[in-house]
Amino acid sequence: MIPFKNEVTRIMTEKNDSPLFFRGSEPPAKHTAKDSVFTDLFKIPKYLFQLYQALHPEDTETAEEDLTNVTLLNILLDRPYNDIGFRAGERILILVEAQSTWTVNIIIRSLLYLAQSWQEHIALTKQNVYNSRKLKLPRPELYVIYTGNRKSHPEILSLTEEFFHGQESAVEVKIKMIYDGNKGDIIYQYVAFTKIFNQQVRLHGRTPKAVLETIRICKEQDILKEYLEEREQEVITIMIALFDEEYILQTYIEDEVNERVEKKFAEAVRKLTKEVTEEVTRKVTREVTREVTREVTKEVTREVTEEVTEAVTNEMTRKTARTLYEKGVSVEIIADTFSLSVDEVKKLL
Repeated sequence: MIPFKNEVTRIMTEKNDSPLFFRGSEPPAKHTAKDSVFTDLFKIPKYLFQLYQALHPEDTETAEEDLTNVTLLNILLDRPYNDIGFRAGERILILVEAQSTWTVNIIIRSLLYLAQSWQEHIALTKQNVYNSRKLKLPRPELYVIYTGNRKSHPEILSLTEEFFHGQESAVEVKIKMIYDGNKGDIIYQYVAFTKIFNQQVRLHGRTPKAVLETIRICKEQDILKEYLEEREQEVITIMIALFDEEYILQTYIEDEVNERVEKKFAEAVRKLTKEVTEEVTRKVTREVTREVTREVTKEVTREVTEEVTEAVTNEMTRKTARTLYEKGVSVEIIADTFSLSVDEVKKLL
């Protein structure tokens, strides 16, 4: 097998000498960390309140202090499990997901998030699901803010419609889809932010320049201006961290597969030519190629996936830390961002 860390460095440096350079008309949707700009923005109480006001403009009585953030956490990673969950008093439980890739599977994920959120609410309020007394639960509202490209824009995603062809089932889930928001509100500004970011990625690739230009343009156009001014360094760090290892992983697997296929194919052909005629060899060779490729791909993918994640993460952390330091971010902020000690950050620099 190719020494993996050396191969990661090769793949990263081949692309315009930048580990953050990716080509494509639209940035990949996959996140490597859930603590994205979306979750970072709305974990701040004043912006969470603006989100509630955008969803419920008719409610003039609920105040910022009436909202409780109940976003589910991944205990092992100490990161958000869903995007945003919050409660308005004891009345409403609101779950909001941000999506840039269209998938109806968000209905199932939202249902699971809701079940777990209710479970935590029941435990927090010391209710017993096995008692005869009826439980008191906040009424759920499920939303998806979709920022991708799609011609049709359904207002509602329905579990029965999408998964059971409209046939009645024991469970129904309905998600309200949001595509733009109302001009000027916090949802409108977030969607505009993502569109500007996509434009800058198309112009500059997945580079720090795309991030810095996105922030500059948004502040000039009064899009999330206050948030970006307050947390500019944190936003830069978050956005660079979101440039995932998808390209590197895929390139490495393809190189490894090709190398192994060539070796095993050559061995198979040598054995075959000793026992069969030239005509039979040509027929069998095609089948051998398919079978060997299939087996090797599975083998390489399994071996590489675990070690690629660790190696890419370490390399990206080092490159990102240096980039942020050169942009004027303090060693202390870098250390806090990556959960490292100041000494460990200094070694990276």
